[in-house]
Amino acid sequence: QVQLVESGGGLVQPGGSLRLSCAASGSIFRVFRVYDLGWYRQAPGKQRELVAFIASTGSTNYVDSVKGRFTISRDNAKNTVDLQMNSLKPEDTAVYYCNANNDFMHTDYWGQGTQVTVSS
Repeated sequence: QVQLVESGGGLVQPGGSLRLSCAASGSIFRVFRVYDLGWYRQAPGKQRELVAFIASTGSTNYVDSVKGRFTISRDNAKNTVDLQMNSLKPEDTAVYYCNANNDFMHTDYWGQGTQVTVSS
């Protein structure tokens, strides 16, 4: 059994910052380093979108709307992946989900999501 548990969401004013964290546990524990990790978000009435991605190699990629504002990082020793979000905008409001994927092992895991609300 694998669990991904997100934390760090909440209400923040425009221009503020939040740091999301996702902790993995279970059978992924010893192979976390070979997983590609991502943060997705889904706003009401919209499709889920990939916000930030960090490969097992450490390379990163971001959706254009968050480039320069969000930073994804991973700690393979702690089995965690974080998303530092700065200069938040109302349009960043969504439920944010953590994902761990390994195509070779045909495994794909999701967290339960954490709400981020950017509002004055």
